[in-house]
Amino acid sequence: MALLYASMPAIFVLFWSTGFIGGKLGLQSAAPFTFLLYRFLIVIALLLPLAIIWRAPWPSRSAILPIAIGGVLVHAGYLGAVFAGLSFGVEAGVGALMAGLQPVLTAVFAAPFLGERVNARQWAGLGLGFLGVILVVWEKLGLGLGTPLGMFCSFMSVVFMTAGTLWQKKFGGAMDLRTGSIVQFAASAIVVLPLAALEGFRVEWTPSFIFALGWLCLVLSVGTITVLLVLIRRGAAAEVASLFFLVPPTTALLAWLIFDEKLAALSFVGMALVVVAVAMVTWKKRL
Repeated sequence: MALLYASMPAIFVLFWSTGFIGGKLGLQSAAPFTFLLYRFLIVIALLLPLAIIWRAPWPSRSAILPIAIGGVLVHAGYLGAVFAGLSFGVEAGVGALMAGLQPVLTAVFAAPFLGERVNARQWAGLGLGFLGVILVVWEKLGLGLGTPLGMFCSFMSVVFMTAGTLWQKKFGGAMDLRTGSIVQFAASAIVVLPLAALEGFRVEWTPSFIFALGWLCLVLSVGTITVLLVLIRRGAAAEVASLFFLVPPTTALLAWLIFDEKLAALSFVGMALVVVAVAMVTWKKRL
């Protein structure tokens, strides 16, 4: 079990990074919020029977609203903004760069919202990590930033994920991960439903879309989100958020392997800086 917990950060970064790849693949055949609606409904259908079989405890009436808010911020808010940005022409690498801002915002607001102290070493690590993120996606910025609306959506994804991380840490730490996730995905489905209706529920059931939908449902929405919630529960918000610095370089590597995108030497320098930055933020004194 200790080995599993120790490997969770690496698992989270790798699988979370595939979300940009899967999103880009699936959006070739579906509108963004329709894509998300199907994703949320399928995940609920997967989790509900498991929760019943395991006899998982359901949240109390007073806890449902805080849990639902956290889910809407992380799922409907963050994912909706990411998918909308991609659909409006934002490059996957640029979207990953915007996600790299999330640890900085979380560190800034963790102190007043959660009472967590961010020391000088951690601030230095956050700054170094942001520099590494910029280096990794520098060449992607030259490919075009997409439309202004797309860039706004990408920025809002950072805002939503920051708010969701802080909210989940403060109000959702005691929820059962099985039933709590059902509540969160159900709330998110309700939020995106009218947006999907405005899109006319547009989707083409191509093999690539089915693969992307299945991957995002099983690996991302069930597996990776569960890992994220466990990490938030076990660690400080700023430390967990620092893992998002690893998402852009990992996404760049995956895009290089899958789509044969060019990966310059400068990107490897940025990746090294990111690794050092995460170590600086998450390192705990043992003396």
